Amino acid sequence: MIIFKAFLKVLNKYKATVILYTVILVFFAGFNMKDTKSNQGFIAKKPDVLIVNNDTNQGLTKDLIDYISKNVNIISIEIDEDKINDAVFYRNVNYVIYIPEKFREDFLSNKNPKIEIKSTGDYQASLASLILERYMKVATIYNNKGMDEASLISNINNTLNKEIEVEVTSKLDNDNLSKLTSFYNFSNYSFLAAVVFIICLVLTSFRDEKINKRNIVSSTNYKKFNQSLLFANIFFACLLWLIYVLLSLILFGNIVFTLHGLLYIINSFFFIMCAVTIAILLANIINNKDAISGIVNVIALGSSFLCGAFVPMDFLPQSVIKIAHILPSYWFIKNNELIKTLETFSWVNIKSFMFNLAIIGGFMIMFISLNNLVSKCKRKKC
Repeated sequence: MIIFKAFLKVLNKYKATVILYTVILVFFAGFNMKDTKSNQGFIAKKPDVLIVNNDTNQGLTKDLIDYISKNVNIISIEIDEDKINDAVFYRNVNYVIYIPEKFREDFLSNKNPKIEIKSTGDYQASLASLILERYMKVATIYNNKGMDEASLISNINNTLNKEIEVEVTSKLDNDNLSKLTSFYNFSNYSFLAAVVFIICLVLTSFRDEKINKRNIVSSTNYKKFNQSLLFANIFFACLLWLIYVLLSLILFGNIVFTLHGLLYIINSFFFIMCAVTIAILLANIINNKDAISGIVNVIALGSSFLCGAFVPMDFLPQSVIKIAHILPSYWFIKNNELIKTLETFSWVNIKSFMFNLAIIGGFMIMFISLNNLVSKCKRKKC
């Protein structure tokens, strides 16, 4: 208990830092909520689609473009990848379809040419995807029957002209879920920055030469001493985590009490515990308090930029995403993005969520093992 009280006393010196990171999180969460209009219902609106046609505009290719054009709003912008990415990012385009070279020729030859797409991931993009998939599935069925191109196009159009009624059954509150996802994605930075910075400062204070000598000559067993410090670290992390959960409740209301909200909370708890193991490992390695601030900025800011906390993963280069796989932040943010899309909570749907949690748990075990190895080396004065 004495050790725990000493921990809290040292922690009290750095309470301004905890408050600072909390204020930053609230500020950005509030910024994401500036558009508070709720979107509870479905509005029958055509998606905005850009078609990049690298094939000749004739035959089957022309028919595909004509069919899509009848069912969507065709957007015309300069064919430049940077401008296309900007249009998708700012929701000026919901869906981009890239028709490859020799698409018509390869399709008629049963070579299954691949149509590349870019998407905003919202319901309008999903509608555009359904329109494209419907055409391609019907075209594939008739093409497998060995028809000539004219008969193929005629049969495709006869089938697609048969109207069916579509009932949208999704009841996801996409607006609030997106805002809640942004809130927890940004907490990646706040959790890492606050937990690593504070725990490293506190633990290095306990390793001060004079304090360390007093601990050595005291009657307190070193295992009990370490256990008390570990408990204090976990207590601090849980307190910080609870503050952020309460903030999400204040900012987003009843959605936090849904199964989606529960999964966000569970995911964030796993991650902040992982942040504790990172902090303890770094505190065991770092002896210079002046270096802590720089290291924290590298870890918190670096992982946040690489893993999609500040910039959505969809807009990050694939090379960056591949590098991000080695960081626990990637799996935390990936889980947040996954939760946003869940409509049902069967085992099949949450299996990926559990897998990502298991990976975060694996990182925790790895950091604990590395910390034990470093401690063992220090005791032996390696």
